[in-house]
Amino acid sequence: MAYWLFKSEPSTWGWNDQMAKGEVGEEWDGVRNYQARNFMREMKLGDRGFFYHSQKERAIVGLVEVCAEAHPDSTTDDPRWECVNIKALRPVETPVTLDRIKSDPRLQDMVLVKNSRLSVQPVTGAEWAVICGLGGVAP
Repeated sequence: MAYWLFKSEPSTWGWNDQMAKGEVGEEWDGVRNYQARNFMREMKLGDRGFFYHSQKERAIVGLVEVCAEAHPDSTTDDPRWECVNIKALRPVETPVTLDRIKSDPRLQDMVLVKNSRLSVQPVTGAEWAVICGLGGVAP
């Protein structure tokens, strides 16, 4: 299993929107960055991810699971763009802020710290465990 982070502006698509989709999940569409798209192409069913609210909140607020592997993005006719579907698993007990992540030496090499603008990014198993612990959820 691999781990990922999915960033969204809560005013556009927030954690509550994701939770409302239930087991069906939702396309992680609209991504127009080749590196982020390529990461989605690597994802497999059952991979886990963090749901991250960007903008003012800048915090991990929930756990998600990939429920459909890469397929054409329904928001465009351009065949270059693909997306996965994700479903909400559960919220974290305590949101894990970007400031908290940056202040933890165990997370200093995390992609979120080094390239905070990338909307879909990998997370290592060690980073996953640390952040789950900070968020009060089992890894």
